[in-house]
Amino acid sequence: MRKISYVLGLIVAFGLLAQDKTAIKYAKTITSEDLKEHLSILASDEYEGRETGTKGQKMAAEYIANHFKSLGLEPPVDGSYFQKFNLTQSSIGSVYMKRGDDKMVGFEDFVYYSRSETMGEEYINVVMASEDDDEMKGFDGSYVVYVTEKLGGLQETIDKAKEAGAIGFIIVVTNDDEYSSTLSRFGPFLKRASLGIDARDNTADKMIIADKSLAAWMFDKDFEEIKAGDNTQVILNADYLDKPVGTENVLGFMKGTEKPDEVLIITSHYDHVGIIDGEVYNGADDDGSGTVTVLEIAEAFATAAKKKKGPKRSILFMTVTGEEKGLLGSRYYTDTDPIFPLENTVANLNIDMVGRVDDAHSDASDYIYLIGSDKLSTELHELSEKVNKTYTNLNLDYTYNDENDPNRFYYRSDHYNFAKNNIPIIFYFNGTHPDYHKSTDTIEKIEFETMEKRARLVFHTGWEVANRSERVKVDK
Repeated sequence: MRKISYVLGLIVAFGLLAQDKTAIKYAKTITSEDLKEHLSILASDEYEGRETGTKGQKMAAEYIANHFKSLGLEPPVDGSYFQKFNLTQSSIGSVYMKRGDDKMVGFEDFVYYSRSETMGEEYINVVMASEDDDEMKGFDGSYVVYVTEKLGGLQETIDKAKEAGAIGFIIVVTNDDEYSSTLSRFGPFLKRASLGIDARDNTADKMIIADKSLAAWMFDKDFEEIKAGDNTQVILNADYLDKPVGTENVLGFMKGTEKPDEVLIITSHYDHVGIIDGEVYNGADDDGSGTVTVLEIAEAFATAAKKKKGPKRSILFMTVTGEEKGLLGSRYYTDTDPIFPLENTVANLNIDMVGRVDDAHSDASDYIYLIGSDKLSTELHELSEKVNKTYTNLNLDYTYNDENDPNRFYYRSDHYNFAKNNIPIIFYFNGTHPDYHKSTDTIEKIEFETMEKRARLVFHTGWEVANRSERVKVDK
């Protein structure tokens, strides 16, 4: 008796979970072999990089829906597994500046970006800003010129200028190497067709990145002679060609046995960036790995449900589209058409890149970065820690959870659209690697045994969230 009391005391003292043999049994259905089988299909060349709105993305959606159907999950969107919606595809047309008979061409002489409407030729007023942020004068309806050696760090200044009436910004990069790099890196990317949920808005920022020679050309004087408050006028033309593009999130639903109105959502994004310059960007890790993890977790829960061991709360397994275009699929779900009320959504577990090992952990692959687990709910964070200690014993690395982390990963995957609605989240992430967003992100580089352990961690966490007596509390 004393020994039993001692053990019970330890459990209470350390808040450990008693191992759930049922959970362990069904977690074992998640295997490296099954993960590899799914990923070998979704990350194959046949799926053409799964770019949103393309044939490859549609093929992936069908594959995922068929898997959900085979598991017996309910199709929750009016009898369908597809939450269909339209995006606006915008491609750049003619962009140029003119001063008199002289002409500067967009993406050759400067970089232009905006979500504004097509503007055609129109005169714009250009004002050189002061180095003193407090002297925000004469900006009403103007494009404001800021001079910097390197891009970045200007957002607060730009926000103040917008409050003072600025409608556009011309960032003059004085470091020639930095500017050349910007032109070569971002120019081709911005010239590619983009996708968005929102219609174009003429109040949207208009951004130009230029070098010293363009600034001198606009003001018709040597760059060193341009002073704060100097202004000029040039003609700017920016045309866009827009068309609707259909896409879809893929949803499979498992109804809870005791608390069916409370819903846990487990997500990944199944889109990637498609074909670029003739090369297929397969996205095996980003985020083929997360997508097949969701498929395997869904199968584990479905196998349990068939044995009358289904979760007390409902679970929505959702693979979303458009993440690479700006978290569009998850934003559509949360902001436009939440199939289940957000106030009934107890948590979101988001899986985005879990198939690789980064350089920081090359000697110890049993890790996963956790982001956001403590941002909204102390209970969810503590539950996550206890689940790991009880079942998987991975190194939970919180490096990217730091508020001051410059990568800002907390804002860069689909969980964020749930977090902004006060829904507790955990983001599971293996970190970046040299193949991130490259054609070399391929299946032979995936570490499936490590991926299996990570998938089981998410499953066990979901099992606890779905079966605990009370929903996790939001206290932050």
